[in-house]
Amino acid sequence: MQIDVMFLLVAYSGVLIAAVSKTGFGGGASFVATPILALVIDPGLALGIMLPLLMLMDATGLRAYWRQWSTRDAWRLCLGGLPGIAAAAAVFRLADPDVFRFLIGAISVGFVLFQWAGSRGWLRPRVRPLPPGAGYLAGALAGFTSFVAHAGGPAALMYLLSQGLTKTAFQATTVIVFAILNVTKAAIYAQLGFFSPDALRLVALLAPAALVGAILGVRANRVIPEKAFFGLTYVLLLGAGAKLIWGAVV
Repeated sequence: MQIDVMFLLVAYSGVLIAAVSKTGFGGGASFVATPILALVIDPGLALGIMLPLLMLMDATGLRAYWRQWSTRDAWRLCLGGLPGIAAAAAVFRLADPDVFRFLIGAISVGFVLFQWAGSRGWLRPRVRPLPPGAGYLAGALAGFTSFVAHAGGPAALMYLLSQGLTKTAFQATTVIVFAILNVTKAAIYAQLGFFSPDALRLVALLAPAALVGAILGVRANRVIPEKAFFGLTYVLLLGAGAKLIWGAVV
């Protein structure tokens, strides 16, 4: 595929923001790079490019938050996530690329609308912890959306936010959960042919952005105002998501 300066600029920006979100702000919007890449390349290629980069971010995050996670909650989400990944893989084998453009776009727009509704007070946070079954269900949703758009964060975060974890334990739990789910996805992605020569070439070009962003994310957690960071991210997600939906249905 043809790689030009504009493509690299857009891709580097998306990966950098995704990495900062993943290691610094709970990973809720860390899938921003996927819809951005899917605007200009095949969705399967975008997924294949992003997974190794996300795994690089995972490695950086694991080092920073090693053994500070909630083992109980991580276990529930991972056990639920495995059948979710399997279901998504079955769907992918049968679906047209436009279906995945639509899904990636719909998840992006839906996530922004969900966050907006919460900021308006229309969605009230749960005071009591959700039961264990909710953890498995959240894991299944996270596994499915993670496979099709690298967007498992929202489902996992809704469960974790109800558990009363400390800020560090919350962040560490998201890191370990998606490190495990991403390794699982990698084996299936390889079987589906996602790791093409073009994908691996772009992974090598974008890896510095993933590493730098992951390191910055750990530091940004203490420095950058969360509201400002997510404001920019939501604008990008909304624009890219709407464009993907339009392209899939028209």
